[in-house]
Amino acid sequence: MKFPFPSRILGFKMKILVTGGAGFLGSHLCERLLGLNHSIICVDNFYTGSKSKVTHLLSNPNFEMIRHDVTFPLYVEVEGIFNLACPASPVAYQKDPVQTLKTSVHGAINMLGLAKRTGARILQASTSEIYGDPEITPQHEEYWGRVNPIGIRSCYDEGKRAAETLFFDYWRQYQTDIRIARIFNTYGPGMSKYDGRVVSNFIIQALQGEDVTVYGDGKQTRSFCFVDDMISGLIALFFSESIHEPINLGNPQPVTMLDLANEILQITNSNSKIVHRELPFDDPRQREPNIKRANELLGWFPSYSRVDGLIKTVDYFRSIPESTPLESR
Repeated sequence: MKFPFPSRILGFKMKILVTGGAGFLGSHLCERLLGLNHSIICVDNFYTGSKSKVTHLLSNPNFEMIRHDVTFPLYVEVEGIFNLACPASPVAYQKDPVQTLKTSVHGAINMLGLAKRTGARILQASTSEIYGDPEITPQHEEYWGRVNPIGIRSCYDEGKRAAETLFFDYWRQYQTDIRIARIFNTYGPGMSKYDGRVVSNFIIQALQGEDVTVYGDGKQTRSFCFVDDMISGLIALFFSESIHEPINLGNPQPVTMLDLANEILQITNSNSKIVHRELPFDDPRQREPNIKRANELLGWFPSYSRVDGLIKTVDYFRSIPESTPLESR
C-alpha cells in the first residue's frame, strides 16, 4: 500500500538529489520519486550501495547516476536533497569508523552548503541510534538519549547526532529549509544478503538451514518498519510545510529478537535451530518509536504488519540465486 499523497505533490516536478541513492533505502526512494514524476540525481560511492540496485532506472530520462563521495563537495543545481549517504548496518559502519564519522559530519556540511547555495529543501536521514541505549520506551523526539561517545557504535551514533546539530544550526543561522527523519529499523526487498542486520541475518540463516544466531538472551526488543511504509514517511515529511523539528519514522510494534527468530523460522518453514551468542558491547536493549508526531503532522502510520512484510522479504531472498555475490559494484 502506498501513502495517499496530496495532488499538489503529484503535479509538482522537482529536481532532487538523493545521496546514498544506490543503497537499500536510497534505491527504493529514487524509484518512488521517479514514479511521482520528479527528476532524480542519484549519488553514491558504492561503499555499501550497489549499482545493481538502480540498474533498472538508468534508462529513465529523469534519472542520472553520479559516483561521488559526499565527504567532498558536490556542485549540482537541485531544488531538493535527501541526504541518505552513510553505512547503516553495524558490520559496515564499524569496518571503517573514521570514514563513517566523516560521512555523517563532512557529508552533512557539504550537503547543507549545497542546499544553502541553491535554496534547496534538504532532508537528513537520521536514526533511532541517536537515542543510544534509552532509559525510556517508547522513545519520543524530545528525549535527548543516552549515548556512549567512545564506544564501537559511537562513530555512527555520534556522527548522526552531530549531523542533526549542523542541520539545526543551518536552519537557525541561514534559514535553510531542513527536515530531519529519525529512522527506526527498516527491512524489506532490496536488503543485501550479508549486511549484518538482524532481519537479513535470520532469513538467510533459516533459508540455508544454518543455526539462527540470537545474541544475548534474545529479550532485547526492536521495532521493524517495512520499506514501503518508510519511503512513504520520508516523502510525506519532505513535502510537508514548515516542519523543522525531528520526526520519528518507524513501526511502533516492538518484538523481541527471540520472537522475531521464531516468526522467521515459521515463515520459512525452516528446521534451523536457534543458538545464543554473547551480546555485543553497547548493543541497546530496547528500541521502540513514539510516532505520535508523524501521525498528527503528516497523517502517516505504517500500513504493513510485520508478518506481511517478512513474507515479502523472505520471498525476495528466495528469489536471489545462491551464486549471487555479496555486492555487484
